[in-house]
Amino acid sequence: MMAFLSSILSFLPRAIMQGIPLLYGSTGEIITEKSGHLNLGIPGIMYVGGISGAAGAFLYEHSTEAMNPVLAILIPFVSALLGSLVMGLIYCFLTVTLRANQNVTGLALTTFGIGIGNFFGGTLAKLSGTGETSLSFPATKILFKTNLPFAEKFGWFGSIFLSHGFLVYLAVAIALVAAFVLNRTRVGLHLRAVGENPATADAAGINVNKYKYVATCIGSMIAGLGGLYYVVDYMGIWANDGFGDRGWLAIALVIFAVWRPNAGILGAFLFGGLYILWSVVNVSFAAQELLKMLPYVVTIVVLVITSIREKRESQPPQSLGLSYFREDR
Repeated sequence: MMAFLSSILSFLPRAIMQGIPLLYGSTGEIITEKSGHLNLGIPGIMYVGGISGAAGAFLYEHSTEAMNPVLAILIPFVSALLGSLVMGLIYCFLTVTLRANQNVTGLALTTFGIGIGNFFGGTLAKLSGTGETSLSFPATKILFKTNLPFAEKFGWFGSIFLSHGFLVYLAVAIALVAAFVLNRTRVGLHLRAVGENPATADAAGINVNKYKYVATCIGSMIAGLGGLYYVVDYMGIWANDGFGDRGWLAIALVIFAVWRPNAGILGAFLFGGLYILWSVVNVSFAAQELLKMLPYVVTIVVLVITSIREKRESQPPQSLGLSYFREDR
């Protein structure tokens, strides 16, 4: 019994850490989709957020002997936001201004983001002269992972929920704020109106393109923080193609959370647990491969259930994925 409890106590913090990149990605994508835009470029945006933060951390850490803790956190943080913002602006220009196909643009952005990340990651590794194929920033990782000073006083509760870096709590806070803004404010009402029926919102005097641009760019920056967390806080190292399929899982989490950022919090931790479940159970290789599919299987089940129930609040925005042509209204 004690061994089982010990396994649970060691598993839950890992599930939370695995779920945080998914929570950032899903929160950013929910905000974007509420404006009527389906951004399948989220995996690439998270990748760019990760390499931007990694580059900022690596360059600062290797350019000074006496690191300023504030700058050591701010530089990769701001770098990740700027990198993901550029990706968001590219997507907006193509899909909002030029009204290109959103699915094709998103997939192209993902390919572009992964290529950019691998190029700069490999280039910086070669320029470092260490002979390594990856970027490491151990001092920056320690600063990002600094947990709450009173965590040890709360025993098992503190070790599970209070022993994480600030990016973990920031992810939860952003999701809760996003849920409040979307459901309780005039800005959220206008954004949902744009996503449901942009022609009606336009007739009511709402600047449709402005809301689409702002929502997509903010969503991209939030998703980029997911890449920053995984690379700088969780791994403490950049390795090309090391991000895995977490970007796609973040998009799947949007469906699981039925477009509610607050529901995405528990969903992210559940997905994080399912994502690593194969590594903690003693089963055959074939069974492990099946366990790796669990997050996607759960998403499909939720999608089927919500489709059968046909509740409007559980459905995506009505104009999701459709370009708005003002002259047609």
